[in-house]
Amino acid sequence: MSSVVYREVHIKSALNAVKGMPFDWSLNPWSGCAHKCVYCFARAYHARYREKNVGTDFDSNVEVRVNIADVLRKELRRHREGSLAIGTATDPYQPIEGKYRLTRRCLEALVDHPMPTGIVTKGPLVVRDIDVLKRLDEKTDLTVYFSVPCVDEEIVRKTDPGTAPPRQRLRALRMLRDAGLDAAVLCMPVLPGISDGEESLDAAARAASEAGATAFRHRPLKIDTEIQQYYTDFLAAEFPVLVPRYAALYGGGAHPRKDYERQLEERVRRVRARYEFRERAPRAPRMRESETVQLQLAM
Repeated sequence: MSSVVYREVHIKSALNAVKGMPFDWSLNPWSGCAHKCVYCFARAYHARYREKNVGTDFDSNVEVRVNIADVLRKELRRHREGSLAIGTATDPYQPIEGKYRLTRRCLEALVDHPMPTGIVTKGPLVVRDIDVLKRLDEKTDLTVYFSVPCVDEEIVRKTDPGTAPPRQRLRALRMLRDAGLDAAVLCMPVLPGISDGEESLDAAARAASEAGATAFRHRPLKIDTEIQQYYTDFLAAEFPVLVPRYAALYGGGAHPRKDYERQLEERVRRVRARYEFRERAPRAPRMRESETVQLQLAM
């Protein structure tokens, strides 16, 4: 596996406005990701918006946004409506976070200026921040989503070569749940012919339930135009028998056929029904601190 080069950069904006997603803002402390997941959709964005290649430019050259927490704190002083997703284009808890602590500092800023937050990660390092996560959870809705597309470690070593093994991610999830935090599993993306069998899905769902996950959600692999050749090259090297199947299933597009999506949805529904997942009910809207002060003055 190639080594990773880290380059410190300064940014002017931390929060990114998002449309058409279940959140309103995104936050990414890094650009690029050392986890090297071959299927990562962010590779396509790296090429589309930054004119970088989808391979080593993404997973072996990571930009460290050293001032992101300070910029975020300034932006949060102007109240932001809506919810925030951390880790939409990079993993906030990839190994370099242990040195720079950018994600932790961003969470500390959110404690002072809370907004509903979801975190997506494959990094067990998240347990380091249980203390600040609990403080944020006291003020707003917070969920940590662990990406666990598959629990077969032989497959994971091929598809997610820079990540912690699934058992370590699920151990971290259990620690968060034991601390009273909301933590769920995203079985995403489901890879056709690799991790979409009922046995594979059942193993992932069972492990998630045993770890205490509050939810188990899935989504089939999306292959954006920019990464189609990159992913096909991976298949040719590791799963060559699947190359013609993908050609037929995707037909050169980003999404698999609708009949496949329906079959996968039914398969996951059957699997999910075998295990217990208790989602935390949405909390009542909280008043901002300024509103609380005004109420106290009125009384």
